[in-house]
Amino acid sequence: MSTRNRIEFDDVGSCNACVWSEEKKTLDWDARNRELKALFAKHRKSEGYDLIVPVSGGKDGSYVSHSCSTRFGLKPLCVTVNPPLRTEIGYQNIENFKKAGFPLIEVNPPLQTMRLLNKRGFIDQGRPLYGWNTAIFTSIMRIARGFAIHLIMYGEDGEIEYGGSTESKYKPTFTADFVQRVYLEGQLSSTFEGIDPHQLYFWDFGSKDYSDIERAHWSYFENWDPYRNYLVAKEHCGLKERSQQNSGTYTNFAQNDTCLYDLHVYLMYLKFGFGRATQDVGIDIRRGALTREQGIQLIELYDNNFPEEYLPEYLDYYEMSADEFFAVIDHHANKSLFRKDGRFWVPTFEIN
Repeated sequence: MSTRNRIEFDDVGSCNACVWSEEKKTLDWDARNRELKALFAKHRKSEGYDLIVPVSGGKDGSYVSHSCSTRFGLKPLCVTVNPPLRTEIGYQNIENFKKAGFPLIEVNPPLQTMRLLNKRGFIDQGRPLYGWNTAIFTSIMRIARGFAIHLIMYGEDGEIEYGGSTESKYKPTFTADFVQRVYLEGQLSSTFEGIDPHQLYFWDFGSKDYSDIERAHWSYFENWDPYRNYLVAKEHCGLKERSQQNSGTYTNFAQNDTCLYDLHVYLMYLKFGFGRATQDVGIDIRRGALTREQGIQLIELYDNNFPEEYLPEYLDYYEMSADEFFAVIDHHANKSLFRKDGRFWVPTFEIN
């Protein structure tokens, strides 16, 4: 959708995600693999851990951890920032990941501060996981500093893979400034306003110099395939999928660790006109698993599904009444794309 932040279209109408998917077919991946080996050689240690891999127990962090260990002989220290409202399957998957033999540090930032930052993100930006999305970068840097580790390897660069900023397309590493400007959309200072700095220890980018810590996305070095990652994680890390499809889509094996993600993608749909099904359809079309016509049918079936089953958890977590909660939803709904029908919003657009 043209409403996606930072998306671009070329002269024939292809978005930058599709342009990139074609470019990947002819990219010199051997050269990028040599870059990866050089990066690993730079950070490999005789003692201790070589790098940090942020994980959630899901497919992507599991794939990266497994690849670092088995293909490159590295010693990854895995770190997870436990999410609020973790699902039962999310708990099972992180436990199975530990049973697969990977060392794991679990970070639990102060619950009330996390709740406050997520609530501010929900109310002000329509981003109900803003505090947690911040902590998966900042808390990881704290752990890296404590263990004298100078490389953090994330999974995919969502901006490149899914149609956002292209500034990091040819850069093997990314900066904290990039995270704040792009991933957190420059909203950090306003979200922090009035909070005791001591309470922000796990969310603070600037209190120490982290310039010696390099951050990279695995997808820069290898053709990224979420479904392959799922199969590897299932075989080697004990990944479990849901018995039914996830809310708002037709798949059942991704982003299962917290039910707040279901609210996140529902709000994404109301703000921009595309939701979780559109995300999954785009990935599957680009990898050749769906036709565009099949994708449109799936989007029309699933994209506008509100996660009703989790409403009590949302109200309790944000400490809001139902009227207050839905007033926030209404505020963020894009009135040029939707009209209200009872309690919910229905699209006024069609996908061609």
